[in-house]
Amino acid sequence: MPAPSLAWRCRDETLDCGSVPHIMGVLNVTPDSFSDGGAHADSAAAIAHGIRMAEEGARIIDVGGESSRPGAEPVAEAEELRRVVPVVKALAARTGCLLSVDTTKAAVADAALRAGAHIVNDITALGGDVRMADVVREHGAGLVLMHMRGTPRTMQQHPAYADVVREVAAFLAERMRRAMDAGIAPEQLAVDPGIGFGKTVEHNIRLLHGLDEFCALGRPVLIGVSRKSFLGALTGRPVNERLAPSLGALAFAVSRGAHLARVHDVKESCEVARVAAILRTGQVSPNDVSGSHSIPRV
Repeated sequence: MPAPSLAWRCRDETLDCGSVPHIMGVLNVTPDSFSDGGAHADSAAAIAHGIRMAEEGARIIDVGGESSRPGAEPVAEAEELRRVVPVVKALAARTGCLLSVDTTKAAVADAALRAGAHIVNDITALGGDVRMADVVREHGAGLVLMHMRGTPRTMQQHPAYADVVREVAAFLAERMRRAMDAGIAPEQLAVDPGIGFGKTVEHNIRLLHGLDEFCALGRPVLIGVSRKSFLGALTGRPVNERLAPSLGALAFAVSRGAHLARVHDVKESCEVARVAAILRTGQVSPNDVSGSHSIPRV
């Protein structure tokens, strides 16, 4: 049966998250991110990569100027602004993508939104900067609420849960209530269980298997599995050789109901998400069949 409509309002744009999952391309403007740190630290290189991701099918580009890898050190506000704002401004002028700013600082979120961003991706789920909710409300921005145990510096120090799925779902429900109490409309919210953020390999697997618990919150569910360390633990592959396991985890997440996926490899992820969504619903429309490929007779 067709997936139900699920709208996510991000300023003057509204995404229908009930059909084919939307791909969010990762654009780290940092020297130290776990996967591509330093590759796009220069603004010109970051802008070029963002344009390339848009051409490959990204619906959202997530621009981050502070690494959230395990053990990462905080970045000064002025430096994060210097890294992020020019890239957001350029991509707003040169792509048709929605732009997300991956930050925990209200001042950075505000500046990025003024430069043309649509979404704030807050890994603290409004638990960091007390002004973040006001910034999101004032701009009418989309907001991603993510679960993280501790901080990037401490999150992988012996994470423990009695029931990781229920505890993360309860946390996200509470943060949704906090956002709405601050005047943020429910249709502005999306949730992210935070794969790899204060979780063991087993925790991550349980979260993916239990995605229906997060879908039951009634808001779009964002999943970030791309190149994560649990995939390295399962396959023995280093971070730059995790495309295949990343795509396998993405396909499974889509089959379990994920609406959005934060990825490094946009082209391949778009194709996998599209096929997985069609197989999940069991329905194909004429628009789902490319005219450049004939279907062989058997």
